[in-house]
Amino acid sequence: MSKDILVVANETVVGSDLIDAVRRRAEGAESTVHVISPQSQPSHGYVIYDETVRGAAENRLAMTVAQLDEVGIKATGAVMDPDPYSAIMDALGERDFDEIVISTHPSTRSGWLRQDLVQRVEQAARRPVEHVVVDLDADKDSATRTLVVANQTVGGQALIDQLKALNEEGPRRFVVISPQSGEGDEQAADRLARTLERLESEGIKAIGQVTHPDPYTAIHNALDFYGIDEVVISTFSEMQSSWLRSDLVGRIRNSTSKPVHHVVSDDTPNPQEASA
Repeated sequence: MSKDILVVANETVVGSDLIDAVRRRAEGAESTVHVISPQSQPSHGYVIYDETVRGAAENRLAMTVAQLDEVGIKATGAVMDPDPYSAIMDALGERDFDEIVISTHPSTRSGWLRQDLVQRVEQAARRPVEHVVVDLDADKDSATRTLVVANQTVGGQALIDQLKALNEEGPRRFVVISPQSGEGDEQAADRLARTLERLESEGIKAIGQVTHPDPYTAIHNALDFYGIDEVVISTFSEMQSSWLRSDLVGRIRNSTSKPVHHVVSDDTPNPQEASA
């Protein structure tokens, strides 16, 4: 007997409770799994960067598909309409799924539950619907989710050494974000791509994204987007770093309960980078 399972999740898509629920649903059958992730709106920043929001959703999906693959479940994924009900109805119109799994935050912080999403889907879909509550603060999989924040220093040896050391302490899933600077997206994206390739060659699992230009805003959005356990911030020395002059590391430590590591790069920026 085969099963076609639709999984619906946004920020909780990286939760281990969701992975476990999908694995239970898929047991004993030749199952196909399709994960859809409606785009969310960031909770920080006055300007919404659509590409940043979509990029985060795509990254979360990639992490989930990889986690399902690790437990022997082949899955596909797609970023969908921001409205979860519309996204589910669109997906059901394209494919005749046998079951639906909807993952949300706990009721105290879930906009989907305040919209009665699960009940509305149960009434409209007329097929089994499982609701999985994922508390990202309590939910831990086998790997620590580490946010890495760097711009010009993203490929620096000091940062690479720090990530290797953390990886040796225990399994990690690294999310590397590079806030945009005055140079534009292309150079930041090139640096980020080279760094991800290098990390992969070192056996380190990482995904990356160019993000909102303000690092403080970018970090807090990433904490919401990815269910982060710890933060690594890479900068130049204090004389060269605008991030340190604005006390970015101290502000992040004061505004989150997550451990925050600070790595100082020994590389010297060129004048354009120093002013960015």
